[in-house]
Amino acid sequence: MRSKLRDSDSAAVRALVAETGFFSAEELDVAVELVDETLQRGKASGYEFVFADKPGSASRIIGYACFGPIPATESSYDLYWIAVAPGSQRDGLGARLIRESERVAKSQGATQMFVDTAGREQYAPTRAFYERMGYRKVAVLDDFFSPGDAKVIYAKML
Repeated sequence: MRSKLRDSDSAAVRALVAETGFFSAEELDVAVELVDETLQRGKASGYEFVFADKPGSASRIIGYACFGPIPATESSYDLYWIAVAPGSQRDGLGARLIRESERVAKSQGATQMFVDTAGREQYAPTRAFYERMGYRKVAVLDDFFSPGDAKVIYAKML
């Protein structure tokens, strides 16, 4: 696990997020935008990262998480992104990424972490993962992303 960004991470994040098959082209752009903003602005961007590199490859990531403080809150953080390469899923990497994100956030004064995800059936395993990690569903915003696709919000006290 590493938290220091590299210039190659923009392309690596785009490749990883695309490889999962869950995200639209617009969402891919947002994921890369957060990396680029952090590379340009550093801590002032408000984003933190945890990366898992493929063993033996400094330019290929197999998982990552992006999180940071929620503006205008005292100690609430958002988990903006977490993605694991399909070939590395179900081996505990996602749990390690989320635990490390929580550890770093807590060390920075976070008392709770929020995460948003989609309500589509495709995301049922994602929602189950958050629940296994101790997150509780706190809100469902029907038809948020599109008709029939809710935004499901989870929270966890750290």
